[in-house]
Amino acid sequence: MKRILIFTAGFGEGHNTAARCVQEGIEHLAGDSAHVEIVDLFEACYGRVNEIVRKGYLTAINKTPLLWQGFYTLLDKTPLVQANLATMTRMRKAMEALFDEVQPDAVVSTYPVYNFLIEEIFRLREGRPRNFAQITVVTDSISVNSLWYRCPSDAFIVPNEETAQVMREVGVEPARLHVLGFPVRLAFTEEQKQKETIPALPDLAAGAAPRILYIINSGKKKAGKVMARLLEQPGWQVTVTVGRDGKLQREIAEQVEAAGATDRVQILGWTNRMAELMMTHHVLISKAGGATVQEAIAARIPMLVSQIVPGQEEGNYELLRRNHAGMAAETPKEIAKWLERLFENEGRLCTLWRENLRPISRPDSALQAARFILEAAAPQSLSVPPDASGAAFRRAAAQEEKREKKEAGRPEKRLLLCDFHTHTTYSDGKLTVGELVDLYGQRGFDCLCVTDHLIDPARLIGKVCEWTGLVLSPAQVPEYFETLERERKRAWKKYGMILMSGIEFNKDGLTAKSSAHLLGIDLKTPIDPTQDIKTLIGEIHAQGGLAVASHPHKFQSEWGKNTLYLWEHQDEFAPLLDAWEIANRDDLYTPVGLKRLPFLANSDFHKPKHLHSWKTLLCCEKDPEAIKQCIRENRDVALTLYRDHRFAASLLPSDLRRPVMETVTLPAPSVAALPQAA
Repeated sequence: MKRILIFTAGFGEGHNTAARCVQEGIEHLAGDSAHVEIVDLFEACYGRVNEIVRKGYLTAINKTPLLWQGFYTLLDKTPLVQANLATMTRMRKAMEALFDEVQPDAVVSTYPVYNFLIEEIFRLREGRPRNFAQITVVTDSISVNSLWYRCPSDAFIVPNEETAQVMREVGVEPARLHVLGFPVRLAFTEEQKQKETIPALPDLAAGAAPRILYIINSGKKKAGKVMARLLEQPGWQVTVTVGRDGKLQREIAEQVEAAGATDRVQILGWTNRMAELMMTHHVLISKAGGATVQEAIAARIPMLVSQIVPGQEEGNYELLRRNHAGMAAETPKEIAKWLERLFENEGRLCTLWRENLRPISRPDSALQAARFILEAAAPQSLSVPPDASGAAFRRAAAQEEKREKKEAGRPEKRLLLCDFHTHTTYSDGKLTVGELVDLYGQRGFDCLCVTDHLIDPARLIGKVCEWTGLVLSPAQVPEYFETLERERKRAWKKYGMILMSGIEFNKDGLTAKSSAHLLGIDLKTPIDPTQDIKTLIGEIHAQGGLAVASHPHKFQSEWGKNTLYLWEHQDEFAPLLDAWEIANRDDLYTPVGLKRLPFLANSDFHKPKHLHSWKTLLCCEKDPEAIKQCIRENRDVALTLYRDHRFAASLLPSDLRRPVMETVTLPAPSVAALPQAA
């Protein structure tokens, strides 16, 4: 098996997008024949400090672009990073520990600072050679910061020929430059487009109504004025995405309703359908972010660039301008003017721009990058198949899986490490569903349930929460279940981990005693959240799922609004509920044990540091029905305080270090002392 580490960072979405897409490409080609892990060492090692710096970075590029331009130039023209490597000792040690543990065959960097750390590690190792291929995925176009190429790398995967030429001119050997495209999601490939039955783009020449996609990620102050211009044209169909900004979503919805345009304007919050949206619209309005521009090129959708951050985004826009496939339009008036030009004469100019994108469009870029990385990874015990589908790898993996199942026979009881309460970007979590699956799967978890928030819009607090954009919107629920089903198959195939679909139903009142949160675990279809709690429990049970009281007692270690309604009415709900959370993240609810109620322990995961929390251990067969029955009977259920020491161990003195990936479990007497249901 080839082992591949991908290092990324949260300073700009392009780095994370490239990392995730490379991983997706490798898994598609190699299946179980490769183990891929994405690591953000900035997040893992610096946590809260990293989050503050990341937010400062986003504020700088959006609010003070000239200040950011000065800092960007400083990074480009001076050895600032090399001079400050001493301040990254924690990260260097964590990276070194990862190398020793994983023994990677290839290390891929989508953020340039990691190359300096790799160089420093092997300088300090004094003669111990680097035994893996080092590959850099450059996410800049044309305006390439020198951080990318100042440190050695065996190869550079660059997004386009223009960028390759820039790097040749500054002295990078041509043999190390590989123009494979910026890695984008496989959803952009023709094969996946046909598989997901994405409709063809309507033909403007045949009289189809122009379709405009407006992605609002910054420049929110002018969003209302841009929308006013778009609403002036009754023949235009508009799709707007606002991310997590619930307030902006509400304001635009009111503006659209006032204009009587609800039949031709669709407003979305955070969505996982961006590839489909780009491929089914004629023009995109957005800022010149690296991932956005490259995905637009892959989808061959012309762009009107509403904002250009000095530095890295200048090259993204220049790429569009040089290829006559986009134009800067930073004011509402300019945007409207260019749209009119694009759509006049049956969309002749729009069609021309779209055709101009064809030569530089690389929708299979993730597969090309993945193939290159697999070929570069040592040892060369596995050859990469010549076909882009990776069928040879998958056939071998399927045969191996079939053999293992035959040898295993009937599943036996074993200890299962589980977490039944987690959140993703569909509500207020920091990770996508796929990233959450990888985080838990790579750490050997056996069962994971995703339970994003769904509010009761009939309640006042529910309406307020819906405005925040931090809960599932009713329109997102079908997409949410589709995404979980897709990830369920991947989680089992890649990690042997069971993934369950769930919902955390928020029944919030004005007080703690009138508020309840109910977990629906292993749901098959959506459930109407406006129903009363008893009806919700009945609906969950009708699907064969579990109904669990979420954080039913008072928080002690975590800030948050207490949800005590179920606890205050336990005589009424105890006969109906399958379990109560006896532990939630760092809190232990002793009263649940004293009442002899069936229990679970969960992380209430929202961000990576929450992985360090209470979890459930079950002793049963590794099967969804067996897991649920074990919980219902509440036999062979225990708690474990999970700790992942992969990064922390490298920071401690050697005599205090614990083994990497240690899980600290409560001693048997302590677990047995917790009263269990008969």
